[in-house]
Amino acid sequence: MKRKVPIPGGALEHAVLLVLWELGRASAPDIHRRVGEPSGSAYTTTAKVLDRLHAKGLVARQRVGRSFEYTAAMKRTVVERARVVDALKRILRPDVTPAIATLVDAVEAIDPDLLDEMARQVEARRRSRRES
Repeated sequence: MKRKVPIPGGALEHAVLLVLWELGRASAPDIHRRVGEPSGSAYTTTAKVLDRLHAKGLVARQRVGRSFEYTAAMKRTVVERARVVDALKRILRPDVTPAIATLVDAVEAIDPDLLDEMARQVEARRRSRRES
């Protein structure tokens, strides 16, 4: 059975993960300087976000002296894919057809060439299913 990938619960949790993916390893004060201070958040907010991410299994921590150093516990591609799937599930329900049409419109507005890429990806998926 496929394990459900936890997703960050909002912009601040995602921002903390982005810092960890960029740096590899960081302390709470390091993360707060990069995420908390620019957003005007208190240090305790950053610490609480790190605790939540640790509880979700998205970050690992290792004691270094009297504090922790944090690392991302999951690859960025895995978490980002889970975020997109979650967002699409929310967008595409309950009536899928108008939502898909809107998605196509939005992709075309971003870059019309992306529609061709989407078509290639859909065809590749269909071929893969036929071959399995």
